[in-house]
Amino acid sequence: MESIISISDLGKTYASGLTALSDINLDIHRGEIFALLGPNGAGKTTLISIICGIVTPSAGTVSVDGHDILTDYRATRSKIGLVPQELATATFESVWAQMEFSRGLFGKPPNPSFLEQVLRDLSLWDKRDAKIMTLSGGMKRRVLIAKALAHEPQILFLDEPTAGVDVELRHGMWEMVRALRASGVTIILTTHYIEEAEEMADRIGVINEGKLGVVEDKNVLMNKLGKKQLTLTLQYPLELIPTELAGHPLELASDGHALVYTFDAQQEHTGIAELLRQLDQHGIGFKDLHSSESSLEEIFVNLVSEKA
Repeated sequence: MESIISISDLGKTYASGLTALSDINLDIHRGEIFALLGPNGAGKTTLISIICGIVTPSAGTVSVDGHDILTDYRATRSKIGLVPQELATATFESVWAQMEFSRGLFGKPPNPSFLEQVLRDLSLWDKRDAKIMTLSGGMKRRVLIAKALAHEPQILFLDEPTAGVDVELRHGMWEMVRALRASGVTIILTTHYIEEAEEMADRIGVINEGKLGVVEDKNVLMNKLGKKQLTLTLQYPLELIPTELAGHPLELASDGHALVYTFDAQQEHTGIAELLRQLDQHGIGFKDLHSSESSLEEIFVNLVSEKA
């Protein structure tokens, strides 16, 4: 697929000696939703800030749609919209005034009909004349997104876009992001809400301690690293797992009424048939069974703990 952002050997070390990023190599595909996951302090915001021209890298190169971010920063910046974590805005101005200013800042000619559509899509049209200081936190978050879209960027960075936003508004923003992707906008998302990445992302990158550990298609990542579990509800509770079953990855529920068998669904032989045969041999009957698979959150926690 065609890359719209190419990052090569990127590093950032601050004057204090702190290395925020080290040897980052990444290509972001045109028109995809890319989710960047990582704990606090992992380097997510630093990476975004470098691409957007806010922070200067210490090493490596970044190009945006074929333009170098340092030597051709005007071209790269005009292609990018950024929604930061902070809610800092020119609070005494109206929503409409901020939209017009943001568009003019990039040398775009006035286009009231486009700005109106953006505000309507974000359910802000009725607030167009309101002072930003009078808006709720969720409304201010939407204003930040509207401002980032005012100059019609090809790339939109969303840095924790739904932090502090209620569940209903969060789902509304997800729909808006999907619509933007459908219109051809490339979305790069950082989030602490794992379900947000699981719901929306095409690909996922996991960053920890300034290093990019995993970049993978979401479904491939979950298939590769996700584990499946088979839960057998027993006819009669057990106090302990019989020693004859010790070779199986089994756990006994705290009340003794269920056995949980963890297996890799990608393996040719899951061991389930052998387990069921041995249970029958030992007279351990079950009245129900169901399978489940790891969530993205469990995979993420495991990946970060492995890198720690």
